[in-house]
Amino acid sequence: MKPVLIIRTGRAPDVISERHGDFPRWFQLGLRLRDANVRVIDVENGDALPNPDACAGAVLTGSASMVTERLPWSERTAGWIRDAMDVDLPMMGVCYGHQLMSHALGGRVDYLEGGREMGTIPLSRTTHAADDLLARHLPPQFHAHATHEQSVLELPRGARSLATSARDPHHLVRYGQHAFSTQFHPEFSAEVMRAYIRRKHDTLQKEGRAPDQLLASVVPTPEATSLLRGFLREHVGAKQEVSAA
Repeated sequence: MKPVLIIRTGRAPDVISERHGDFPRWFQLGLRLRDANVRVIDVENGDALPNPDACAGAVLTGSASMVTERLPWSERTAGWIRDAMDVDLPMMGVCYGHQLMSHALGGRVDYLEGGREMGTIPLSRTTHAADDLLARHLPPQFHAHATHEQSVLELPRGARSLATSARDPHHLVRYGQHAFSTQFHPEFSAEVMRAYIRRKHDTLQKEGRAPDQLLASVVPTPEATSLLRGFLREHVGAKQEVSAA
């Protein structure tokens, strides 16, 4: 059985990973995949990516890096994304992975106007979501966890935005039959979101934001999390799934 790749583009801060684990584990838990069905590729650390035909699907994680830095490992991964699209590989990008997919396919990424978007935020489906394989299952309004400074400012040609926030019109994007990405973090638990806010407490205050209010507004985000299982079910295939305990 071909594995699902977790393409690691970064790592959680030590203060968070020591208590809550790190990106690959969060995604594996959200996807509910067995260890044997997952292969982690640490591209930030120089791991080589396999041929797209050698895997059942791929998830690209978040990162503290910026897509606009055009780091060599990031640009190599962008080339791999284009190759994966050519063979219609099921693919999901999250945060940095979301931005990198858009960049790789011709979109424009840069800093979000007004600065950082952080916390549990309300999202709204767009009209394009009604006939989308995944987004049609989302309610008209739902919540998701987010923490980002850069965003997709212009979509690649042919891409569609499926969900928006008050500040970012491209929170959920469809690129092709089996490829989509989210600016928000479906893999975050409420506890992880709170940990990120606490870590940025002083920075948020300096930016004129209200970290205590952000903390109080954190709630579970089951609709956002459901996209991980939906990715497996609708795109990778039921054989890669593990039945819920």
